Amino acid sequence: MRLFRFKYLVYVTFLLSLCVIALGAYTRLTEAGLGCPDWPGCYGFATVPQTSEQHTQALIAFPDSPVDVEKAWNEMFHRYLAGTLGVFIAAINLIAWRRRNTPRGLPVLLLGTVIFQAVLGMWTVTMSLMPVVVMGHLLGGFTTAALLLLLALRVRRREARIVSQIYRPSSAHSLTGASLLAAAALVVTVGQVALGGWTAANYAAVVCTQLPICEVDWQQSFELSAFNPLQPESESYQYGVLNFPQRVSIHVAHRLGAAMTTLVLMVLIWHLWQIAALRRFALAVSSVLLLQLSLGITNIVASLPLMVAVGHNVVGAVLLLTLVATNYQIYSYRTPLRSHWNHAREG
Repeated sequence: MRLFRFKYLVYVTFLLSLCVIALGAYTRLTEAGLGCPDWPGCYGFATVPQTSEQHTQALIAFPDSPVDVEKAWNEMFHRYLAGTLGVFIAAINLIAWRRRNTPRGLPVLLLGTVIFQAVLGMWTVTMSLMPVVVMGHLLGGFTTAALLLLLALRVRRREARIVSQIYRPSSAHSLTGASLLAAAALVVTVGQVALGGWTAANYAAVVCTQLPICEVDWQQSFELSAFNPLQPESESYQYGVLNFPQRVSIHVAHRLGAAMTTLVLMVLIWHLWQIAALRRFALAVSSVLLLQLSLGITNIVASLPLMVAVGHNVVGAVLLLTLVATNYQIYSYRTPLRSHWNHAREG
């Protein structure tokens, strides 16, 4: 019963992490990342300044950052939700270490990740949206959700005492190939997520508006300096500090990365389909990939509609999580298979 309750706490926390990712994307895309110029409060208050007296105090304390109530609330809602996620993860750790038969390593890793996420959130404000920090904050959010999903899968498997299918010896080669492909697909997708974060952080999402090739001569003006994590020092990185050719270089790299990621995932989907027990994962990866490509194309042709752009972020997270689940399932199938082979050799 206790493990049953722990499982649902992990489930709720995982769903909360997805909400934080979605709200974080909304905050960034509505230019509310600096809605509050300080951290963790807002203009020196625990919440958004509301009275005329508070607005006056905020103006005196931050004369270069006039209060925009809507943007400030967007930012503070994100902070409140992220703080709640941190409390839930702390509760997971407390329960995990007080009870037997619950994983402990993953909760500790989760706690470390969410603490570092809080530091990145602070740096996002204090360093005025420095792109490498913004990208790191995005990757940290995705990592938190992925670790929560892994924890949920482990707890579910342990509670149900799942006994994975033992394959015939002829299945070993197929599972090995699927395992390698799934791991490669996960690595490539993480790289593409990082490129997407770099594109967003440098305001390069709409510098090319034609498909499939960017309308400018990007090959002649491609600049590797656009990917230097240490950019020129600036008082604020809001709206970007890179020149047009550099932003085009980032945008094109993201498109090329999308093509490479799609190719790798298509090979993975085909291989998963050959294994009956993994066909549902082939369907899941293909469905999420198709949706993500559609949202990405819509972002370009429709000049980054807000909800489509938020959806692109969220579905990107879902794609990554689908690959995490696929890798975990293949691993859970291979574990008893290796045990089966070891016993056969000993016999």
